[in-house]
Amino acid sequence: MAIKIYSFIFVMWILMMLGGGLVVLFVGPISFGTNIEPIITSVVKVGLALFLIFIWIIILTKIKNWVFKSQIKS
Repeated sequence: MAIKIYSFIFVMWILMMLGGGLVVLFVGPISFGTNIEPIITSVVKVGLALFLIFIWIIILTKIKNWVFKSQIKS
């Protein structure tokens, strides 16, 4: 029973590290050139980061529901 909760916490940390790595590797280096306003580049980066956060929250919610539903059944 406790192993499922610890596995949820472990998966949560792995997803946070993976998400941070994806942001640094793929979102950070995005640039559109010198003639484009820097604010536009920032807005695009923020949008991509928020999209990743949304996906990660959905994944964590699905895992949390699986862990706690299986705990309630037992």
